[in-house]
Amino acid sequence: MADLLLPHMNRRAFLAGSAALSAGLAAPAILRAQTKELVVGAASSQKTWSEEIMIPAFEKKHGVKVIFEGTRSLVNLEKMQKNKGSQYLSVVQMDDPVMIIAVAEGLLDPITAARVPSSASLKPGVTHMDGMWVNYLQPWVGIAYNKEKVPTAPTSWTEIFDPKYKGRIILPSLQNTEGVLNLFTAAHLKTGKPMADAQLDLDAGFAKMAELKPNVLMSYTQEGQAYNLLEQGEAYMVMGAISSVALARKSKGAPIELAAPREGTFSMPSGIALVKGGPQPELAAAYIDMLLSPEIQQKVAQATFSLPTNGTVAAPAGLADLKIHPVNWAEVSKNRAAWVSRWDRELSL
Repeated sequence: MADLLLPHMNRRAFLAGSAALSAGLAAPAILRAQTKELVVGAASSQKTWSEEIMIPAFEKKHGVKVIFEGTRSLVNLEKMQKNKGSQYLSVVQMDDPVMIIAVAEGLLDPITAARVPSSASLKPGVTHMDGMWVNYLQPWVGIAYNKEKVPTAPTSWTEIFDPKYKGRIILPSLQNTEGVLNLFTAAHLKTGKPMADAQLDLDAGFAKMAELKPNVLMSYTQEGQAYNLLEQGEAYMVMGAISSVALARKSKGAPIELAAPREGTFSMPSGIALVKGGPQPELAAAYIDMLLSPEIQQKVAQATFSLPTNGTVAAPAGLADLKIHPVNWAEVSKNRAAWVSRWDRELSL
């Protein structure tokens, strides 16, 4: 062997080079054997159903490891802002108002039927800004009530204002998104305008909510204490109760129910989007496609007590005719801080 070596190469160098060459040839096989990873930034509250329903199905089908980072929408936005040009998130699930900021900063890629076939089956009103994000679920807001204190289900938002409920109504704070939705409902009740127009008449909304003050027991930012009072019968109703919260408590034996008023209602913002420049873009699109598919939509809607957004999936029993009014989230984003200040100034409870 020695006489085959180049003059300047000794035996030890040759062996070292051979080992390096062998390692280099083996490296592609090792890399191919490694499991791909897809990082999804979402809300912590979405962790349970994601890890029980969505993620196992996706990992099994695509042979990929999904990393679920549960936090708040604004934290996910900050991650995308700081990593612009070198993103590590591939998919984000965020509130609609935060999505608007992400679009304005060029952080999202559009969802199209070519990339995400299931998006072609979505219901009207759940695809936003030409597909920059879509809603994957519709947790809806209604009137939660104690069945022992209110034996007949309320059928209208107006029942909240009945003087017989003095000191028995609970409201979410305007710091909570469901509190903002209540303000829109109040404007509709005050003016008679369609919900879309009433959202732009917040003076009427504040005026109507002022009429409710004698009935209000408390206003909350954290729903735990509020629902404890409702379940104990200290409070009779919660205006703007979220289905995924109220019905989850009912399922665990709480003596409460959730009514869908005849005027219609709103859904909580539940958006999903592709991160622009994120790794594994094909897998990211496939993830969203599976979440929007009829099979997964049905399972997740049932688990979260929400309405599906895929139009081919039937609504839960009794909710087929529930009208979900669209929300002008751009107006919410622009004015919310001022609304909260006005609420604290005029309607402090």
